[in-house]
Amino acid sequence: MLKNLSISLPVVLSQHGKKVVVYSPALDISTAGKNLAEARKRFAEMVPLFIEEIVEAGTAHDVLTELGWKKEAKQKSWLPPKVLNTEAIGVRVPAFA
Repeated sequence: MLKNLSISLPVVLSQHGKKVVVYSPALDISTAGKNLAEARKRFAEMVPLFIEEIVEAGTAHDVLTELGWKKEAKQKSWLPPKVLNTEAIGVRVPAFA
């Protein structure tokens, strides 16, 4: 049986038409809602399901390691990757229509 832990995950919130999207780079998962409150609620419901699935599949170590998480040896817990900064980076791309 899994214990319940509280963690804070960095997320990106964006508007896509009439939907609000919540994306977590730490887990590479996203969800959407008709407003910010609904999107946050759906994200809070989705994260435990995601964790349960990777634990039950026996892939938690591989998935979290691939996503940049570090296992803290003393407490036997996982730490998500740290967000250094968020910014927009200008790049040149081929024109398309």
